[in-house]
Amino acid sequence: GEKISLEDLVYGLMLRSGNDAAVAIAEHVGGSKEGFVFLMNEKAKEIGMKNTHFANPHGLDDSEKHRSTAYDMALLTRYAMKNAKYREIAGTKKHRVKDPSGEWDRIWHNKNRLLTEKYEYCTGGKTGYTKKAHRTLVTTATKGDMDLIAVTLDASDDWNDHIYMYESSFEQYDPKVILHKKAIKINNSFYDGHIYLKRDVLFPLTKEEEEQLSIHYKLLKPKKSWKRGKVPEVVGQAEAFLNKEKVFTIPIYYKQEKNDEQKSLWEKWKEWWS
Repeated sequence: GEKISLEDLVYGLMLRSGNDAAVAIAEHVGGSKEGFVFLMNEKAKEIGMKNTHFANPHGLDDSEKHRSTAYDMALLTRYAMKNAKYREIAGTKKHRVKDPSGEWDRIWHNKNRLLTEKYEYCTGGKTGYTKKAHRTLVTTATKGDMDLIAVTLDASDDWNDHIYMYESSFEQYDPKVILHKKAIKINNSFYDGHIYLKRDVLFPLTKEEEEQLSIHYKLLKPKKSWKRGKVPEVVGQAEAFLNKEKVFTIPIYYKQEKNDEQKSLWEKWKEWWS
């Protein structure tokens, strides 16, 4: 009958591997364990986890159908790290929770030793163990302006494996701006001076890979009906390729021209004087 906030349940899940917390969260958010598992699998499809099937909300060995891969766990972690609350919880070393009776506080220490003691650049992650999966570890780390994710499954020396992967990657790779947030110059009278990207795109590259990078622009064919204010906001996409493998895609936007009705009195006055 005890009541615990959803936020504290997530702390208990992430810091202490609380499988009871996983069940409570699933029943609350999904209406039932089965309902939440359905949501988990739909989300997995949405973010490209092609080799994953969830059969329960906690990962315990109660189904032969429950499976995933290191790559899919990295995709899931990358998605989760976009959420500020997740980053805060996963990166917490110790969490204090008030006991409902008021007699004492519960103090939960994070099991992720990479975060708490072994690697200063670690920003979060999740430990795991079952008899079938053995040791599993997902961690994140940040150094300078580069964020990395490491995943190991059934690795007996996972703490050191992650440190080695991080250190070698930080040493070999350097984040480069491969697409700039600015107007795109292109040999097309309709689009030139009007298309742009909303943000810079950073991508980690070795010195050798910098020479192998190529950028391609795919744009919609202009229509006769596309006149003042009628052009779609997104008119294409910019694609980055590394050795013929696509590594990044970002939308290309069209800067709309205001027609006379849309222009403010101040804008018309400036034009008249100029």
